[in-house]
Amino acid sequence: MWKSPSPIEAPQSPLGADVAVGSTLSSRTKNPGRRFGQVIKLKKECVEEYKKCHANIWPEVVKQIKDCGIVDYSIYYDDNTGLLFGSYKYIGYDYAGDMERMADNPKVREWWKMTDSYQESLVPGAVSSESVTPSWWKPMEEVFYQA
Repeated sequence: MWKSPSPIEAPQSPLGADVAVGSTLSSRTKNPGRRFGQVIKLKKECVEEYKKCHANIWPEVVKQIKDCGIVDYSIYYDDNTGLLFGSYKYIGYDYAGDMERMADNPKVREWWKMTDSYQESLVPGAVSSESVTPSWWKPMEEVFYQA
C-alpha cells in the first residue's frame, strides 16, 4: 500500500533535480517534502471491514510509516465509484530506501496482506503491495497545489 509509484517515478530525493547525485544534505537543510497521491478500488463487500481495520490500525504499522518519513497520510473513500484515494507527504531523503525499510517490516507485510484482500488494483499486472513493480496502488499526477 505504501509503494513507490514506480522505480522510474520514485525520487531518490523529494527535492528532485536540485540535489546532485551523491551529494549530502546538511542537517540544517529542511526537507520541504514531496506529496503523493494514489488510487485503488475497494471491493464493495469489504467496505465496512476496511473502515474498521483502519479505525484500529496497528501501532507497529503507524510507527513504521512515521519512521519512513511519511506524514499527513490520509485515505478517502468514494462510495459512488468504490475508489480509495490516498495522499501523503514524504519528508525523508531516501525514498527508495525508506520504502524498502517499510517492506522489510513483517508487521507491515501482514497489514498489506490483509488490506490487499479488500482491494482491486487499477494497475495492469499488479500482484500485491509487496511486489516492487508494478505498484499495487495507481500513482496519480498532482495537477494543482495551494500551500
